[in-house]
Amino acid sequence: MAGTISRTPFTEAAGSAVRASGLARRHVLAAVMGNALEFYDFLTYAFFAIQIGRALFPAQGAYGSLMLSLATFGAGFVTRPLGAIVLGGLSDKVGRRPAMVLSYGLMGGSIIGLAIVPPYAAIGLAAPVLAIACRLLQGFSLGGEVGCNTAFLVEAASPRNRGMIVAWQGASQNIAAAIGALTGLALTRLLSPALFEAFGWRIAFLIGAATLPFGIWLRRDLPETLHREEAWAPEVRADETRLATAVRHRRLLALAVVALGTASIGSYIFSYIATFAQATLHMTAGSGLAAEVSGYALSVGAMLLGGRVSDRIGRRPVNVWSNLLFLVLILPVFMWIVATRSTVALMAGVALLTLASNFNAGSFYASISESLPRTIRGGAFALVYAVGVAAAGGTTQLIVTWLIHATGDPLAPAWYLAGATAVGQVALMLIPESAPVRREGRAAAAAA
Repeated sequence: MAGTISRTPFTEAAGSAVRASGLARRHVLAAVMGNALEFYDFLTYAFFAIQIGRALFPAQGAYGSLMLSLATFGAGFVTRPLGAIVLGGLSDKVGRRPAMVLSYGLMGGSIIGLAIVPPYAAIGLAAPVLAIACRLLQGFSLGGEVGCNTAFLVEAASPRNRGMIVAWQGASQNIAAAIGALTGLALTRLLSPALFEAFGWRIAFLIGAATLPFGIWLRRDLPETLHREEAWAPEVRADETRLATAVRHRRLLALAVVALGTASIGSYIFSYIATFAQATLHMTAGSGLAAEVSGYALSVGAMLLGGRVSDRIGRRPVNVWSNLLFLVLILPVFMWIVATRSTVALMAGVALLTLASNFNAGSFYASISESLPRTIRGGAFALVYAVGVAAAGGTTQLIVTWLIHATGDPLAPAWYLAGATAVGQVALMLIPESAPVRREGRAAAAAA
C-alpha cells in the first residue's frame, strides 16, 4: 500500500517524522501493555465491589456495604486531577518516559496495599481507611498515566495512522477490563462461593501486582518522544508559558471535558454490569462477568477500526455519528435486558452497546491530543481526562445504585446514560476537525 501513495507535502512530512523518530512497533506495544496493566489494577475493584464491601466496610445490610464500597471506588477519582497536574506536567517538562515509569510504580504499590488490607472484622475502622488511602494513590497514578501515554502514542505515530495508533490507548483499557472480568469469572469457577467471597478479589489484585516488575522493565526501555520532530503539529510559541498556551486552547479543552466526562459515564456503567446483574436483576455473578468480558473484547476491535476510519475520512464524522448511534440504542437495549433477564440478552445487549460507544474512542483521543501543542499535550490531556472522568465517571456507579434504590426502576441506569450521552453529542458536534488527511485537503484547496 505504501508504494501506491503519491508523494505530496503531507506524505513527505509524514515520512520525515517517522524517520526522525525511529520508533519501533515494540515501543508502541510496550506503552500499550503498561497502560493496560495500570487499568487492570484500577478497574478490577469495580468487578468485586460487593465482595469488597462485605469484607472491608461496616454497614447494616447489603445495600449499605455496597454503597460504602462504591464510594471508595469513587475516591479513586478524587486524586486524578492532582495526578494529572503533577505527572502530566512532569511529562511535558522532563519527558514522557520518566512520568510513565513513576506512574506505573505508584499503581503497583497501591494495588499490593489494597490486596493485603485485613478485613474489618480483624482491624475495625482501619480497614476502610487503608482501602481509601490505596484508592487515592491509584487515582493519582492513573490521573497522570492517560496524558503521558496518549502523548507518547501521538508522537510515536505518523500522521497517516495516528488515529489507529492512539486508539490503542482506549483499546488497552478495554483489554485490561476484559482480563479483569475474565479473571473474576475464572475465580467464580475455581473457588467455592465461600472462598470467592473471602479471597477471590484479593487473588485478582495480586495477579495484577505480579506484573509490576515486568511493566517497569517495559517502560524503562522506551525512547523519549517529547522533543521529536512532528508533522502537522499545532503551533508552539517560544515566548508563551504553558498556562497561556492552555488558555489559548480553552474552548477545545472545555468541550473535551464535557465529551469525555459524559462518555465515561457509559464506561463505568458497563464496568458496573456485574454488580447490576447481581444486585438488581438477581442474576449470577458469572452472567454479569461474562457479559462484561464479551463487551470489552468486541469493543477493542471497534476502537481500532474507528481509529483507522478516522485516519481516512476525518475525526469529526466518526465522533459524531457513532455517538448518535449509541444514543439511539441505549433505551431499547436496556429494556430488552431488563424484560428478559437472561444471560443471552445481557451478553448481546452489552456487546452491542459497547461496540457503538467505543467506535469513536480512538478518533476522539487523537482529535484532542493532536490539537494540543506538545508543550502542554501530556498535562492538558491528562487534566481533561481526569476532570471529566472524576466529575462524571467517578460518581456514576454510586448515582445509579442510589437511583435504582430510590425509584425501584431497573431502567434508571439507562435513563441516566441516555441523558449524559445527549449532552456529549452536543459537545462532539462543536469540536473542530483535526485529522491530518483533512488538513491536507484544506491546504491543497488553499494552494489551488
